Amino acid sequence: MGVFASTDDPGSAGHEQVVFCQDRQSGLKAIIGIYSTALGPALGGTRCYPYVSEEAALADVLDLSRGMAYKNALAGLDLGGGKAVIWGDPDQVKSEALLRAYGRFVQSLAGRYYTACDVGTYVADMDVIARETRYVTGRSVEHGGAGDSSVLTAWGVFQGMRAAVEHVWGTPSLRGRRVGVAGLGKVGRHLTGHLVDDGAEVVATDVDPRALEWARTNHPGVTLVADASALVAADIDVYAPCALGGALNDDTVPALRARVVAGAANNQLAHPGIEKQLADRGVLYAPDYVVNAGGVIQVADEIEGFNFDRAKLRATRIYDTTRQILRLADDEGVPPAVAADRLAERRMTEVGRLRTIHLR
Repeated sequence: MGVFASTDDPGSAGHEQVVFCQDRQSGLKAIIGIYSTALGPALGGTRCYPYVSEEAALADVLDLSRGMAYKNALAGLDLGGGKAVIWGDPDQVKSEALLRAYGRFVQSLAGRYYTACDVGTYVADMDVIARETRYVTGRSVEHGGAGDSSVLTAWGVFQGMRAAVEHVWGTPSLRGRRVGVAGLGKVGRHLTGHLVDDGAEVVATDVDPRALEWARTNHPGVTLVADASALVAADIDVYAPCALGGALNDDTVPALRARVVAGAANNQLAHPGIEKQLADRGVLYAPDYVVNAGGVIQVADEIEGFNFDRAKLRATRIYDTTRQILRLADDEGVPPAVAADRLAERRMTEVGRLRTIHLR
């Protein structure tokens, strides 16, 4: 059963549509948020996570879907912003029946929303969901998909980080820089590889012991610290949050020693005003939805028939987009997050307006 929230619902302010999905037999509880279709169908991944409450799940999907609209706009995609969450521990709730039930809810939206992988969901899950809906990306190569989107997510973050480092120190190389990576999951692992290859000194942490063991085995030169708090307070040049959102908050920002923040996590700013705190402390923040757009670029390319080289070239341009935003921020005397929002909103307004020109 889907419950559709109108745009005057105070809990979904600004969103075009919010869908609550439940299938009791499979145990599915999910929420799909569509923020905007001004530029095209909403595209955003499905997160599977054990939220403490339905309110927490709803808050996350509203924030994430809005962020996807801005991300897709600045990535130059003809796609709007959406996101979905499945409420539950992915190691316990996911089953074929649950994923296929979810796929039917996606299909019921008739192409207004395309889904993909996110935290707690993987390529194999997208293949199962696709048995019930055509509106799914991030599928396996065997099924004609793009495969693991974390590959180009990490590549794009690396390009955005290069642009931010160049803005501060005059050169886009990470060689000799000390980079703190918080989260060695799908994206953090690929990013660590790029940083090591570029000559950076990497300091990292993760809550999962398996991720730490991966680092010890594959990159023994990486320094591991106890937790994110220790990483934030470490003597680092660049901080890369690559886990869940809210990493930049009233506790972490005052303790942060890095000059640059550029990471893969979505919604890194815990609340409005954090971007000003960063600017006041002389910390350059590369907006998360700009630098982590490589993944959505990869899965969006799948819609028109996936070509990895074409998608990687588009993701590489995140370097240019980040440079443009940082220059605009300087010119207008605003934090980079504000400059990025202005550019995204301008594109959504100017290009979205064209839909009022009716074609026969």
